[in-house]
Amino acid sequence: MRRRTFRAGGTTYLALVLAAVGALLAAIGVWHARDGTTDADQDAGACTPTASLEPPCGAWWGAYIPYARDGSLKDAVYGFEKKIGRKLDLVHNYHDMSHTERDGVLLTSDERELGRDRLLMLAWESTVWTEPHHENWTETQLGWRAVADGTFDEEIIDPQARRLKAYGKRVFLSFDQETDFRTPDAGTPEEFIAAYRHLHDRFERLGVDNVVWVWTVSGYLGNAALMKSLYPGDAYVDWIGMDQYNYFGCHDSENWLDFERSQRPSYEWLRANVSATKPVMLAEFSTAPDPARPERQRDWYREIPAVAPTLPGVRALVHWNRPVPGEGCDLTVNEGPALEGYREAGRAPYFRQPLPAR
Repeated sequence: MRRRTFRAGGTTYLALVLAAVGALLAAIGVWHARDGTTDADQDAGACTPTASLEPPCGAWWGAYIPYARDGSLKDAVYGFEKKIGRKLDLVHNYHDMSHTERDGVLLTSDERELGRDRLLMLAWESTVWTEPHHENWTETQLGWRAVADGTFDEEIIDPQARRLKAYGKRVFLSFDQETDFRTPDAGTPEEFIAAYRHLHDRFERLGVDNVVWVWTVSGYLGNAALMKSLYPGDAYVDWIGMDQYNYFGCHDSENWLDFERSQRPSYEWLRANVSATKPVMLAEFSTAPDPARPERQRDWYREIPAVAPTLPGVRALVHWNRPVPGEGCDLTVNEGPALEGYREAGRAPYFRQPLPAR
């Protein structure tokens, strides 16, 4: 608030003081913190999410959590939430197109239970995984051309569309996440766009109106031209997702990138070259540890609440909480400095937004 100064002057002074007090009280009602969220806004419904689940006053705080050893997704999420000291806004889970109960059915019983008071983000891959839950990262690619041609409509796509429709609540759905790393094995950019649009249009024809469509790329700027060529168009995309990490010591990365340096370049490229208006989701993000300086992981997460509002299009941050193959590639926040920093970041008001009823 701008500071004001007053001069003494009888009744004029009193009037000015009263006016100043009134202005102060009014300001308290409309201004709360640097992130722009206010109690008055909340009361007035100004922070109610949009039809496409965009929170106007902050960002969703989410995570991908691998299944627990007993095969329960619920147990894994509840255990993670206990560690971090808060409930997640958004739970991210991955599915293949096997049409099996194990991984190929959208909205499992665990997902439905978690979705009672959380948002769901479902990443649906046009593959069939070799092991349960993609444990060893091996799969059979079905191919974008076959998806676009309707080969899997009746057996795979239509049943899942009907399940989502029956669920009723809005869900995020991403088709072939990190699509820029799936070509040429899955097909050409033109075939991806045809497959994505076919899936979208098929859902529409079946009356599925509760899916929020997320187009997710890696954000790796070495693939800039490829990413741009894979965009299905504004009419088919509600959110843009990107998956960027600080891979220090992992995947031959020698440079430590703090949270801002790991996210801003790709975010700004997407805003300038794909869409300046679609909300952005950090659909996967995390940092590897620095064994020589373990406090770096804590500080990496601590930085997020200050940086996130300066990336105004970013309206959801989804942590990847699973190790990936390779030396030094533990990307989890399950303990130590990483957990300390992540817990602290999750307490920020910017990540405390009202969830929709539907």
